[in-house]
Amino acid sequence: MLAGLFNIVVWPRFAKAIVDDDRAWAGEHWHSEPQAFFWVHAVLITSAIAIGLGVLVVGLRAHRSASR
Repeated sequence: MLAGLFNIVVWPRFAKAIVDDDRAWAGEHWHSEPQAFFWVHAVLITSAIAIGLGVLVVGLRAHRSASR
């Protein structure tokens, strides 16, 4: 459960850092084409958050069933 929560808390902050990185854009941030650096990290971050949500759901269900 904590691993899922960790992923949900940490990865969005990392996403902000990627968006703010000059390597993510061909020119000015949000006003130019995203580069491969941006897309690779976007896929990794999205995957990590989705897996984190899955782990969190499984953890919450296990915690509920154990407390019954």
